[in-house]
Amino acid sequence: MKKFALLFSFAFVAGVAVAQEPAPAPETGKAPAVAKSADTAKSHDHAAKSHDVKAEVVSVDVEKNTLTLKGDTENKTVPVEGKAIAALKTVKAGDKLTLTCKDNDKGEHQAVVDIKPSKM
Repeated sequence: MKKFALLFSFAFVAGVAVAQEPAPAPETGKAPAVAKSADTAKSHDHAAKSHDVKAEVVSVDVEKNTLTLKGDTENKTVPVEGKAIAALKTVKAGDKLTLTCKDNDKGEHQAVVDIKPSKM
């Protein structure tokens, strides 16, 4: 009888664990997996929304116009557009930057549109 009670207890605990909703996943697609600064700014232009992110560069691909940024758990490669493309040529691995990222209407990250040195 004790074995049955123990088995029943395990089944009950497993059922409760499965029935609980999983913790919400961290936001994805919005910005690289890097910490956003406390002074994250959102622009309210009519053309596009944007936000600033402080990040450390892992690598630069000038031909593909992309930056790979150091993340908390994994690195993230992001596209670079507009006037940021010219600045991309001066960026190197290990640089700490403040990146202005363009977002779509849903607030999802689309591309880096400005690159500035950062005092992280």
